[in-house]
Amino acid sequence: MAFFLLKILGQYLLIHPAYQLHRDEYLHLDQGNHLAWGYISLPPLTSWVAWLVQALGNGAFWVHFFPALFGALTLALVWALVHELGGGLYAKLLAATAVLLSALLRLNLLFQPNSFDILAWTAAYYCLIRYLNTQRIIWMLALGVVLGLGMLNKYNVVFWAAGMAPALLLSEHRNRIFGHRATYLALGLALLIFLPNIIWQIQHGFPVVWHMQELQKTQLIHVERAGFLKEQLLFFLNSLFVLVAAFVGLWRYAPLKPYRFVGWSVVFTLVLFTYLRAKGYYAVGLYPVLLAIGAVYLEQVLHAGRWRFVRPVLVAVIAALFIPMLLIAFPNRPPQAIQQKGERYRAMGLLRWEDGRDHSLPQDFADMLGWREMASKAEQAYQLLPDSLRQHTLVLCDNYGQTGALNFYARHRLPPAVSVNADYVYWFPDLRHIKAIILVSNDALSAEDASHFARVQQTGTVTEPLAREYGARIYLLTGPDSAIIQQLKQEITDGQQLK
Repeated sequence: MAFFLLKILGQYLLIHPAYQLHRDEYLHLDQGNHLAWGYISLPPLTSWVAWLVQALGNGAFWVHFFPALFGALTLALVWALVHELGGGLYAKLLAATAVLLSALLRLNLLFQPNSFDILAWTAAYYCLIRYLNTQRIIWMLALGVVLGLGMLNKYNVVFWAAGMAPALLLSEHRNRIFGHRATYLALGLALLIFLPNIIWQIQHGFPVVWHMQELQKTQLIHVERAGFLKEQLLFFLNSLFVLVAAFVGLWRYAPLKPYRFVGWSVVFTLVLFTYLRAKGYYAVGLYPVLLAIGAVYLEQVLHAGRWRFVRPVLVAVIAALFIPMLLIAFPNRPPQAIQQKGERYRAMGLLRWEDGRDHSLPQDFADMLGWREMASKAEQAYQLLPDSLRQHTLVLCDNYGQTGALNFYARHRLPPAVSVNADYVYWFPDLRHIKAIILVSNDALSAEDASHFARVQQTGTVTEPLAREYGARIYLLTGPDSAIIQQLKQEITDGQQLK
């Protein structure tokens, strides 16, 4: 319980007040206003949690609470895994420390699908191990529920299954898994849970395929396979010896032999991710179960004689080695302080963005700046309009981060912002009576576009120099002609058809 509470409370201490929410968080929170069985970029489960956040007041406390809760539940499952594998109190403490003081602290900071994704991977391992240990069908059915919910959260769970299938085929459990109807009942249950999203994908032309193609062209193309493998070492660098102990224990410690399939599943999944040039954090869900296995083995190795005195040393080593990570891997220092220590961050590869170039701040940190200023200046532009135009005003943004930020910070003070980017393309109002547009754009308005309005006024720019949105412009455009409205309608149609 102490670790559980420490995990939740600790997450709130790792974000400096200078930072706001992350670009992705605004989109996910806005999806809670438009509940559906799917979205262009992800399945629906995150939107359900976003709806709950709004029901609780939509404050930053609740935005951070749920990823912290999912992280704490992951830690609790690792504790339970150690128990299931035959570990005692020391193994539980060692594994819990390794989970607590790791890259999971970073991933559990943000309201994104990643926290539940890692929880789902860990729960899937737990349910499968429980089933093999007890042969109770309920645990295989629980695995089906976990996989179904995992797929409703993030399609990444399919890679857990892709790595697990060959691992089980090569294991001593082959017949117990593939020769038993419980497995197929679980698969059917997972499919049933996931079915509404499949139907949504069919109805909308499989946007997940389009999204993956765009991801490959714009982001994954910059991912180096060697870089992916390097990141795997960094995620749990301070407890790397526990991960190594897991593989040693699976092949040298007889009580762990039945769980060798776990090690093979990790290998197969990492090979698949490496081949596909996946982002490093996609694989983080593999490691909590390995920390549990490694802790069980180390407890056994260090159980007698002088080796017993090494036990507390290992826990202390994990904590001590985490301190340098704590100083650079989290947004717990002002942006200017991070900029001044740029070389340290560059040496760790933390300044490299998805465009393949180095910048002044880590990308995630730069994505947490400038949003309040942007929303405030958009609201100021809206106040310049006479009452007769306000009800006929469209708030249009270049990207989903801008759109979601305006809807979060200026909610009820601006018309709902929209964009032809991401899911916002489905949420446009009727354009027939639009008489004014507040435009938030990263680029200067072209003379051609400006000619379609009776009046063009740039009312502000984002001035936070370290924000990724630095220089974004706010325009007040009145008197749009029919041509520009028709052009916007065509962009909406193309966006909905994923062109």
